[in-house]
Amino acid sequence: MTQAVRTGTPLNQSIERAARMLGLFSPERPELTLADMTVAMYTSKAATHRYALALRHAGLLRYDTARQVYTLGPRIVELAASALAGLRIIKVAGPHMERLVALVNETVVLSVWDGESPVVVRVEDNTDRVVRIVVRTGTRLPVSSAQGKVFAAFGAFGPSVIPGAGSSALDRRELARLLRHRVAVNSQVVQGIRAIATPVFQNRELAASIAIVGTTAGVPEDPRSPLAAALRHAAEALSAELGFLPNDATDATHVTDVPTERSAG
Repeated sequence: MTQAVRTGTPLNQSIERAARMLGLFSPERPELTLADMTVAMYTSKAATHRYALALRHAGLLRYDTARQVYTLGPRIVELAASALAGLRIIKVAGPHMERLVALVNETVVLSVWDGESPVVVRVEDNTDRVVRIVVRTGTRLPVSSAQGKVFAAFGAFGPSVIPGAGSSALDRRELARLLRHRVAVNSQVVQGIRAIATPVFQNRELAASIAIVGTTAGVPEDPRSPLAAALRHAAEALSAELGFLPNDATDATHVTDVPTERSAG
């Protein structure tokens, strides 16, 4: 057994740095130079080049010699497809999302929690609209988004934990209201755009958040609106198909330790 395997430190550092390097790429920054990665990684140029070369050999990075930029490699696409295939909820949610789009004529988004924030894993929109709101699959959403509020309230941060102002815009009053109506609202991530979101449960745990995204004129802020009711109905039908029973709601939402809206005031 080698020293690296026995102590774990050098090997773990290599894996962590490789993962960090891959994590530098995003839909907003699909191309990076070696200098870009060196600055972001806080490593020497030689060390960054070694990691980039190893990832290129594994098919996880691609290098454009003419332009001297790196992009994610073809192997990433294969891994992403395998990861998504492992999320049963993405396939099961399809018909429910399509019916909701047909009913409300707005974009519908499904997000899962990746350990740090909501990530969009499926999008359905109405192609008949002249102007559409486009949300890309793979988009990482702020914790303060409507979907982020759902994860904060229903389990992503642990039972009955109220995030601080630095991590979420969800205060105790809004938390109580969200648990009562099961609809989170956010109109601040993108100007003129509003999202309302509700939880999806699998067995007895929070599995995802489903949201309607539209303009502030088209999506009401009231969690009791017909649009919100349609959203909740779709989420409940999806949860039922995933094995969630309505009488499990109390355990799943941790409502016993959360103050009511009146007491929170």
